[in-house]
Amino acid sequence: MKRPMLAALLTLAATAMLNAQQLPEQPEDISPLLIGETMPNTELTALDGKTIAFHEIAKEKPTVLIIYRGGWCPYCNRHLAAIGQTEAEILELGYQIVAVSPDKAEKLQETAEKDSIRYRLFSDGDGTFAKATGLAFQAPQRYGQRLLDWSGGENTDGYLPVPAVIVLDMDATIQFEYINPNYKKRLSSEMLLAVLKALRAEEE
Repeated sequence: MKRPMLAALLTLAATAMLNAQQLPEQPEDISPLLIGETMPNTELTALDGKTIAFHEIAKEKPTVLIIYRGGWCPYCNRHLAAIGQTEAEILELGYQIVAVSPDKAEKLQETAEKDSIRYRLFSDGDGTFAKATGLAFQAPQRYGQRLLDWSGGENTDGYLPVPAVIVLDMDATIQFEYINPNYKKRLSSEMLLAVLKALRAEEE
């Protein structure tokens, strides 16, 4: 093997190992993007299997972005359903709702049907989006096979996102965020509505 090619392969291997090592081991150790920063423009997969860049989604309307662990998580399902119950009020304020998880498209569809979710769900199977937002951490080993199965084999790193609710403007700039390493504690739909109304009042 020629020296330049060998060097390139070694660099790729080293980069891959570094990326794997960069996942925090605990949810408390994440370093998420902050208010005023811009969300990454990585691609997500829709229910129909097509990919779309995140900024294409965000530029449609101001966005309430929900990042959740997966449809296998009862806390996530309850939270998604609760947000769904206030969807009409959120839409009336001029926002769209978008939810992202490691789940593959088929699992997203199951979640949408089971919890009567009308807003859009997207897949971040390999964690590119979650890692770029600083929300990904290394899941405990007991989750490994489940995460691999629910992501359709894409979640080879065994990552989990710390659940979050993030409000964005149409430039994908963060206006508000609620991020809690304790996945059992979620932002209530009542509090979310209060935040959205306050943001709208600031614009007037």
